[in-house]
Amino acid sequence: MTEEIDWDALRAAANAAMAKAYVPYSKFRVGAAALTEDGRIVSGCNVENASYGLTLCAECSLVSALFMTGGGRLVAFTCVDGHGNILMPCGRCRQLLFEHSTKGMILETVSGFKTIDEVIPDAFGPRDLEERK
Repeated sequence: MTEEIDWDALRAAANAAMAKAYVPYSKFRVGAAALTEDGRIVSGCNVENASYGLTLCAECSLVSALFMTGGGRLVAFTCVDGHGNILMPCGRCRQLLFEHSTKGMILETVSGFKTIDEVIPDAFGPRDLEERK
């Protein structure tokens, strides 16, 4: 499935989002982009806050953009730093992505392409709730 995805377009969207990051404290820009089931590309950047715990990761703004542009599920994801290098989402963001992913969503990671289940094994999410009704 990775060969069907335009990873260059996803990286370009992530880099464009990263350029809009609000990072007056850490100066560490992050941009993320994902492909949806219906072919849209959604993106997001990190937005810091003087109260550091309130900082929003790029994945948070990406999920907000997902819903602002029609919702759906994510099928492919990438994340970059201020130099365009691939980043691995933190554990919190992996859970957030899992919540809004298709089964088997592909992530571009620092160690290659992996499925969402590989980067957050045994995760609990909406699919579990449906199965346990």
